[in-house]
Amino acid sequence: MDLARSPLALPFPAIPPIAGVTLRIARARYKEWDRCDLTLVELAEGTAVAGLFTKNVCCSSEVELGREQARLGSARALVVNAGNSNAFTGHRGREAVEAIMAQVAGHLGCQPSQVFVSSTGVIGVPLPQDRAHAGIEAALAAPPCSWRQAAATIGTTDTFEKGALATAVVDGRTETLAGIIKGSGMIAPDMATMLGYIFTDAAVEPVFLQALLSAANERTFSCITVDSDTSTSDTVLAFATGAAGNAPLASFEDAGADAFAAALHDVCRQLAHLVVRDGEGASKFVEVRVTGAASDDSARRIGLAVANSPLVKTALAGEDANWGRVVMAVGKAGEPADRDRLSIGFGGHWTARDGQPVAGYDEAPVAEHLKGREIVIAVDLGLGEGQAVVWTCDLTHGYIAINADYRS
Repeated sequence: MDLARSPLALPFPAIPPIAGVTLRIARARYKEWDRCDLTLVELAEGTAVAGLFTKNVCCSSEVELGREQARLGSARALVVNAGNSNAFTGHRGREAVEAIMAQVAGHLGCQPSQVFVSSTGVIGVPLPQDRAHAGIEAALAAPPCSWRQAAATIGTTDTFEKGALATAVVDGRTETLAGIIKGSGMIAPDMATMLGYIFTDAAVEPVFLQALLSAANERTFSCITVDSDTSTSDTVLAFATGAAGNAPLASFEDAGADAFAAALHDVCRQLAHLVVRDGEGASKFVEVRVTGAASDDSARRIGLAVANSPLVKTALAGEDANWGRVVMAVGKAGEPADRDRLSIGFGGHWTARDGQPVAGYDEAPVAEHLKGREIVIAVDLGLGEGQAVVWTCDLTHGYIAINADYRS
């Protein structure tokens, strides 16, 4: 599939090398395409890891094993396969993952449990072990690659490479956090989104790293949606090599912990936004701001109901200020709402207040706002202090075209 670059794409950042992280790519030829499709990341001894995984009960063996490995808190390598998700493949799928773990572990002299594997692509086709084995051998012999090359290699229907960068001062040292992610469709994460990887040279205890990643996820990855579908393979992993030499962060009482947490959240937010900007067929980046809800959780669920509504998303694609569709989505969310307190707006202009159209409402500025690439929808419930922000994209003919031809 030859996909045009998303009109919402952002430039790839200039990510510097991170001590303790070595990136390599190779061609395993999981599909008939002329590109690299296997990424191997070698991590320094002592690297801490934290992970988030899909709650889809039909998940892949990579996810099942990854959950177990992340609890151990130690990592030495990451392998990412693109073009084949290896999900719904039974014992053959698990054997393929275990073979990859054993192969890389044998080369690095570490435990197989320290080798993390992710796969993305077509569901229901076992990962070919011979191609995986050859691909890893090729990657092990390949020279280190750039962050952008690694970001391109983990993609499937992605139309641009996605990367993020932030820094934090910890223990008197400026430490780097960088991330790459792939994701374009099947995006409605219940933990994280598609395949995302964050790397830092900071030293962080695994338990604290897990707590920070989980907290960041609640306001970033778990607040985006493209098409309301949750992948069988969603994974986000954070690796802390400790090469910067700071005293390991173990709690918010440690100097620099707040700065590190803020930087991690920033990287997660950047990556989450990039996935939405590359939503399959997307032409508009949409932010749904919900206020006045009964609770923050209620606000988030209402925001996702609006963001997932095909009627809302197609209206945005058509640049139609049909605020009645937003009212519909709020009402179906199953959350506390009062028709006579509800207010709806677009781009800073209220279209309805307290359950009825705004007197003298002028649709012209709203219509002008909807012609842009960046759309803001405001929903105020008038019930309490709960609030949330959710990000999505519009729904166009392009989404159908991409997914109708996905396996070809």
